Amino acid sequence: MSIEVGSIVEGVVSGITNFGAFINLPDNKVGLVHISEVADVYVKDVKDFLKEQDKVKVKVLSVDEKGKIGLSVKQAQEKKPEEQPQREQRGFAPRQQHEGGSGFQRSEGFRSAGGDFRRGGSRFGSAGTNASFEDKLSRFLKDSDERLTDLSRKTDSKRGGRGGGRRR
Repeated sequence: MSIEVGSIVEGVVSGITNFGAFINLPDNKVGLVHISEVADVYVKDVKDFLKEQDKVKVKVLSVDEKGKIGLSVKQAQEKKPEEQPQREQRGFAPRQQHEGGSGFQRSEGFRSAGGDFRRGGSRFGSAGTNASFEDKLSRFLKDSDERLTDLSRKTDSKRGGRGGGRRR
């Protein structure tokens, strides 16, 4: 059985280090499973997941010209659709108001407010692709400054109600 990138093979754990585990593969070859490819969760110690002489299925990630073989245990495991984590949408989540406090709430995320500046024709005016880089940068800086000023006003008004100013 030849070892090809993308194939799933069975091997035996022959050694464990602080950066991964060495796996004996068919045809007397040895590959390395890096610590980041051991499991879908954070792995502090490989020994928590693998032990020497364990039989494991691994996916071949790479084979370089020197014959080094990169392997993955986590990519060899079949994932069920409901187990795959949903990627959270970037932006600010609404804050919950605490009892007795006047919590500042953001009703919209950055993107829903037109803040995704990677797309053409965003909040930086209808000029869109016709505007020069300097014009776009100028509009961005102005908008950013306005947002910071607004945030600063809201923060200062909260501090003013609690005795005012900073403590030194």
